[in-house]
Amino acid sequence: MIPERFLEPLEFAANELKGLLRAENEEDARLVQKGLMLFRQGLVYQLRFEGDRVLATVQDVTPAKVELDLEFIHLSECSCPAEGFCRHQTAVFLQLLSKARSVSMWIEEWRKPIKEKQTAKNWGLQRAKDLLKSSGQMKADYDRWIAAFEESFTELMEKQGEPRPYVLPELFHVYLRRMKAGAPVEQEWKLLYLLIGYVFSFKKLMALSRKYGHGEELIDRYYRHLYQSLMEDSVEIMNKLSVHSLPFAFDQFIEKLKDDSAGLITCSFGLDYERAHLYRLLWTHFFKKKEWREAEIQKLKSIVKEEHSLPSVAGYVHLHILERNDEQALSVLNVPNDLITPYMLYWIDYFSAHKDWNRMGPYAEAFIHKLRDYLKRSEDYYACMDFTSLAIKAISPYCLESSKMDLYEKALMETLPYSYSDYEYLLFEKGEFMKWADLQAFIGFDIDSLGKDRIREISKKEPSILLPLYHQSINDHINMKNRDHYREAVRKMKKLRTLYNKLKRQEDWQLFLEMLLEKTKRLRAFQEECKRGKLIDA
Repeated sequence: MIPERFLEPLEFAANELKGLLRAENEEDARLVQKGLMLFRQGLVYQLRFEGDRVLATVQDVTPAKVELDLEFIHLSECSCPAEGFCRHQTAVFLQLLSKARSVSMWIEEWRKPIKEKQTAKNWGLQRAKDLLKSSGQMKADYDRWIAAFEESFTELMEKQGEPRPYVLPELFHVYLRRMKAGAPVEQEWKLLYLLIGYVFSFKKLMALSRKYGHGEELIDRYYRHLYQSLMEDSVEIMNKLSVHSLPFAFDQFIEKLKDDSAGLITCSFGLDYERAHLYRLLWTHFFKKKEWREAEIQKLKSIVKEEHSLPSVAGYVHLHILERNDEQALSVLNVPNDLITPYMLYWIDYFSAHKDWNRMGPYAEAFIHKLRDYLKRSEDYYACMDFTSLAIKAISPYCLESSKMDLYEKALMETLPYSYSDYEYLLFEKGEFMKWADLQAFIGFDIDSLGKDRIREISKKEPSILLPLYHQSINDHINMKNRDHYREAVRKMKKLRTLYNKLKRQEDWQLFLEMLLEKTKRLRAFQEECKRGKLIDA
C-alpha cells in the first residue's frame, strides 16, 4: 500500500511526466517502453518510503538504485550513468503507480497526443484538398487573399473545436501547405502573396494563442518554432523582394499590409522580440512613405507613454531612426531601462550595414552603457557568453572605422567576465601588461593557466608585473592545506625568488619569505616542503 501522503504527489508526478517524456520523441518513446518492460518483468524490488522519498532497486544488467522525488520528478536520481530521467526511474514510477491506479490507462493517456496529432493531420489534409478544389490559385486581389487565408485558418485550425497545443504544429503545417498552394503563378506576385500570408498567419496564430490562454511556457513547449519559422520565412521573402524595384501595382497591397500589421506590437502578448523584429523589418523594407511613418509615430507615442511595453518602445524608436530623428530616439534609449538592450543590436547592425558611422556613435555608447546591467539579469552563463559575442561583434566595425578603440575596450570591460578572452588578447597585444595582470587578478586565474608564452614574454619585458600573480597563486595553494598544494606553492616560490633576483630585490624576497614562514609556522607539512625545496635550511 502507498502511504496516503504520497497519493497527491504521485498524481502530480504522473501529469508532469507526460510533459517531461514526449510520446512523439523517439528516444522518449523507447525509454518508456524499456521502463515498462522492466516493470512488467517484475524487476523492480525493495520499494520503500523514507521521509518524502521513494526508494527502490531495479535489476537490470547491473542493479540500479533509484530515488524518486514526486514533488519535482525531474530531480529524481539513479545510480546508472544515463543522463536525465532514465528507464530505471520510469520502471520504479510505474511500479509505484500500479499500486494506486491503472498503468495501462496512464500509458494510453501518454500516447494520446500521437494519435490525436495523426488524426488531426489526416483530417486537415482532406479539408485542405477540399478547400483547394473550391478556390484554386488566387489572382492578385488583396481582399480575396485575406478572405481565403481567414477561411483556411478557421476551417483547418478551429473547425473541430479548441485545438490541443500539441496538435497545433500538425494543423498549422497543413494550413501553410494549403496557403502556399493558392499562390499566384507570377514570381513577384507569388512572393508578395506569401509575405502577406506569413504576416497574416503570424497575427492569427497570436490571436489563437490569446483566445485559448496559451502562456509563453506552453507556447515554448509546443509551438514557438512556428512563430520563429514565420518570421524567418518573412525575412527571406523581404530580401528577395527588396533586390528589385517593386511594381506600382504593389502599392495598394503594401498599404493594406501596413494597416493589417498594426497589431503586431500593440497587443498584450508574449514573444516580444519576434513581434518587434517582424514589425521593424516591415517598416524598414516596405512601409517607406514619410507620411505613413509620421502617422505611426504619433499613434505609438501615446501607447509608449501609457504602457511602455518593449515591442511598442522598440517600434517607436525604430521609426524615429528610419526618419533620422536621432534626438528623439536617443531620448528614449538613454532612459535607464536595460531590457531594451537586445533590441539595440538590430540598430547597431543597421548603421554598420549603411556605414553610417557618424550617426552610430551615440547609439553605440548607449548600447555599451546598458550591457553590464543587462547581463546581470541572466544566470545562464552560456547565454551571456553568446550575447556578449554578438555585442562585441556588432560594435567592432564602428570602433575600427572611427578609431574608437577606447570605446571597444569599454565594451569589453562592461561585459566581463564573458569577454575575458577578447580583452586579454587586446591588452597583451597593446603591451598594457599592468592592466593585463589586473585582469587576471580580477578573473582569479592561476598563473599556470595563463600560458607559458605569455609569462615568458612578460618576464622579459616587465617582470615586476608577475610578482602579485605569483604571490596570489602561492597563497591560494597554501590555503588548500594538503601536501600536493604545498609542493606547488614551493615550486612557485622558487620562480618568485628568481624574479626578485632578476629585479635585484633580494631584500624584498627575504622579507616576504620570513613573513610567510612566520605566518605558516603551525603548518608543519608546508615547512617540511620548504626545507625539502631548499628554501630554508634543514
